[in-house]
Amino acid sequence: MSTPTTSNERLRSSRWLMALPLVIFAALATIFWFGLGDGDPSRLPSALIGHPAPQTPLPPLAGLASNGAPVPGLDPTVFKGKVSVVNVWASWCVPCHDEAPLLTELGRDKQLQVVGINYKDSADNARRFLGRYGNPFGIVGVDANGRAAIEWGVYGVPETFIVGREGTILYKLVGPITPDNINTTLRAEIDKALKAGS
Repeated sequence: MSTPTTSNERLRSSRWLMALPLVIFAALATIFWFGLGDGDPSRLPSALIGHPAPQTPLPPLAGLASNGAPVPGLDPTVFKGKVSVVNVWASWCVPCHDEAPLLTELGRDKQLQVVGINYKDSADNARRFLGRYGNPFGIVGVDANGRAAIEWGVYGVPETFIVGREGTILYKLVGPITPDNINTTLRAEIDKALKAGS
């Protein structure tokens, strides 16, 4: 009589051992899923907050003009003495299309300078993009190889930075500017930057 019981126990034990990798995988997948779902990507920390903006000059977007004059590329000295909103964008970036009208709105604020970093884009496509939505940028630097984006600590386009009058990065928004975050977060951070040192 002990033989059938031992045999049943072995069968149960072997089934459990066969199912164990699946159970472990399911547990890890659940932990991973909740870990990802819990975070807000716009709250990713930036090691550059409080540090000077990267000193990487970028060439202008070829053929881009405003009021008949060529739009300059990015010279890092432009950050001194002005509050800047720096937006990393590309014509192939779907959320960049959505945020374009909000950037145009920010570009009307004469207290700010709005700077664009065009990321891994073709000049023709970038100009078409700005022709379609309007050009909010007084300065557009071309980051053709992505090196400047690495120096700015960009996770992916679009991203927006606020640089204070001292040339220091004060805030970083990961992801697109939206009607919600422009009023609740971005403008509050811009106001703080404008009040500092005024």
